Amino acid sequence: MTSSRLMAIIFDMDGILIDSEPTWQKAEYQTMRDLGLAISFDDTLQTTGLRIDQVVSYWYQRFPWDDYDNREVAKNIVDQVVSYILKEGAAMNGVVSALNYCQQKKLRIGLATSSSHAIVDAVLNKLDIRHYFNSIQSAEHLAYGKPHPEVYLNCAMELGIAPTECIAVEDSFNGLVAARAANMQTLAIPAQDQQLESKWIIAHHQLQDLTQLHEYLDGKI
Repeated sequence: MTSSRLMAIIFDMDGILIDSEPTWQKAEYQTMRDLGLAISFDDTLQTTGLRIDQVVSYWYQRFPWDDYDNREVAKNIVDQVVSYILKEGAAMNGVVSALNYCQQKKLRIGLATSSSHAIVDAVLNKLDIRHYFNSIQSAEHLAYGKPHPEVYLNCAMELGIAPTECIAVEDSFNGLVAARAANMQTLAIPAQDQQLESKWIIAHHQLQDLTQLHEYLDGKI
């Protein structure tokens, strides 16, 4: 894809704005173990970026259990994550300065997440950053979550910016697939312990954290 002038930036939420991915892993791991699934903590990395109903379905397809109730299991995981966010949620390094920079540069700012509205509200209220966003999109009620591009396309549409003039900031492979499928420019900021993995080559560029965002964007706006 030929690089277009950037007019908008769209952030993923979990692992980009808030340090919640480890909590998702813990909640998912504990819930699945309670259901009798012999998965490891590292196995939960396979579902990073997926919508919660897709996460539950993913494990059920591999290790079916009795009395399957996707909604109940998903709610159990989400409730644990919301509780953590409200008690201990903390912004990722460089979030506020990055948002301020994007606002000062007159970029339209969007949020595109697979997380439910309950988690979105918990994060935006806890970090007090809702006012930065011109569009907030959740895949919760869409036909498909990431890696399907719909949540990104919806965000671009509400921002009034062509997808090719948007850059998506993601920490997951599934999220990057979604953004690439939406024909957006992509920026990967993986978890520290995953930054050397070869799969991030799918992104147009990779940073260590959001403190480097302004240097990367200078000259592209």
